[in-house]
Amino acid sequence: MWSAIGAVVGMMLAIVLIVRKFSPVYSLLLGAVVGGLIGGFGLDGTVANMIAGVKDITPAIVRIIAAGVLSGVLIKTGAAASISHAIINRLGSRHVFLALALSTMLLTAVGVFIDVAVITVAPIAIIIAERMNISKLKLLLAMVGGGKCGNIISPNPNTIIAAENFDAPLSSVMLVNAVPALLGLILTVYVILPLLPSRKDAKVGGEVKISDAERGDLPSFAASITAPLVVIVLLMLRPIAGIAIDPLIALPVGGIVGIIATRRWNMAAESVTYGLEKMSVVAVLLVSTGAIAGIVKASTLTDYLIEWLGQGESAKMLLAPLSGAIMSAATASTTAGATIASASFSEAILASGVSAVWGAALVNVGATVLDHLPHGSFFHATGGAVEMNIKERLRLIPFESLVGAVLTLLSLAMYAIVG
Repeated sequence: MWSAIGAVVGMMLAIVLIVRKFSPVYSLLLGAVVGGLIGGFGLDGTVANMIAGVKDITPAIVRIIAAGVLSGVLIKTGAAASISHAIINRLGSRHVFLALALSTMLLTAVGVFIDVAVITVAPIAIIIAERMNISKLKLLLAMVGGGKCGNIISPNPNTIIAAENFDAPLSSVMLVNAVPALLGLILTVYVILPLLPSRKDAKVGGEVKISDAERGDLPSFAASITAPLVVIVLLMLRPIAGIAIDPLIALPVGGIVGIIATRRWNMAAESVTYGLEKMSVVAVLLVSTGAIAGIVKASTLTDYLIEWLGQGESAKMLLAPLSGAIMSAATASTTAGATIASASFSEAILASGVSAVWGAALVNVGATVLDHLPHGSFFHATGGAVEMNIKERLRLIPFESLVGAVLTLLSLAMYAIVG
């Protein structure tokens, strides 16, 4: 029991420190140390478990750093912005919420961080808010909701880490949540968005088409979408043709193809540097996340959670998404939540009879339920992107949680049907 109590106390300490604006990396490391000592592991045992936790996620960290090439190219060459402009211009004012949600979903699905995807689409959302007198709350919810839908089918750090910890093919983990992601997008736009009270009424017939001047010097849509398509084809070769191409190869190759397709040769170094900077932040966070995951994994917390859920089929199904949701709430991060949950609970989830692919997919979708809480960076980055104050931003939390919950229920339903 003490090891479970220690794990909980360690995570609570980390949460308190993060809320008080202390470094998340050191907060998690300190939480791991305190949790291990309270849990009775002793100083040597605590350090050993922390190092073991970091070792478990090292292969995923290498793949995540490699993913920075694709992410950097999509952002710095203007490919990401070009994709979002094309979608919004095509769907127009009649489907403005669908256009914003689909834009962030697609950008996130092809490897752009969800907060970066929202920041990329946000300038267009601000233009729409002014031209059509639409509430920024609804526009931001559309973008965040679309981003969450894309995040469960993307080669982003959260998916990579979940797949790695379950020893499941990344392409398969991405693929099994494709239907829940698409259905989640529709429900977000046409069911959840109308639930949000709006203080403004949209103008009838407002024009949202982005002019060439506003679009700027961006590459064409065809050139912009080439890199993501190459990555998707390479990763899908495994389930389709039995040819396994590791994300460590597929993601950088997609980035190189993106530079060639957009002809932004002079931005190659800048793109790679930007991608490495973004991924380095995640990699350092994952080291501390792996450390506290090592303490949780070594504790009996998993056993108590299983005992609390029971031994029925429903309990087996709920363990994966529930662990992802709890850990994402603790860290206010999809990546950190998916890391701790998959590293700590993978053995128990697999032992319950859930396959590696579905275990990783369900942990990943569960991590979207509460990853937007105020003690995380996503909350502040997305609010700042549309010039929204904290009080307004707080109003979205229940609706964002609803999006994550709907995605989780859809994924569970898909697992019950085909898993």
